[in-house]
Amino acid sequence: MKKRILTLALLLTLTISSIFANTVEGVSQKVMNSFKSEFSDARDVKWESGRDFVKATFILHQQVMFAYYSVDGDQIAVSRNIISSQLPLNLLSDLKRNYTGFWISDLFEMATKGETAYYMTVENGDHSIVLKSNGSSGWEVYKKDKKNPA
Repeated sequence: MKKRILTLALLLTLTISSIFANTVEGVSQKVMNSFKSEFSDARDVKWESGRDFVKATFILHQQVMFAYYSVDGDQIAVSRNIISSQLPLNLLSDLKRNYTGFWISDLFEMATKGETAYYMTVENGDHSIVLKSNGSSGWEVYKKDKKNPA
């Protein structure tokens, strides 16, 4: 009798553990299935739940990437940090021509609904400017802030 109870308790513990191991708090099964179908080779996946979206941070082909999903499991966007040499040549040329004296503090590529856009933060001593690619031909100012003197 004791052996049966012990075996039953062990089986119950293993079953409950495996159920909880396959779910992540705040992430629906629809989102998990959508992610697994798109990024089956992803590793080191970390999830964050927002009010209107779920974000997965993961590694794919030795690149840290971010995937955003609606709570219904629809993919909203995929992004990754890049270096300036990975920009299309027209964008890189426009950057060098129009933003001399600025340095790049942030640069990422975002793919959404079959379109790719690039976002870059450039800074100098006085300003911080967030630029968004305008197709592959140039940049438009997305946001501009004046730095506070120290």
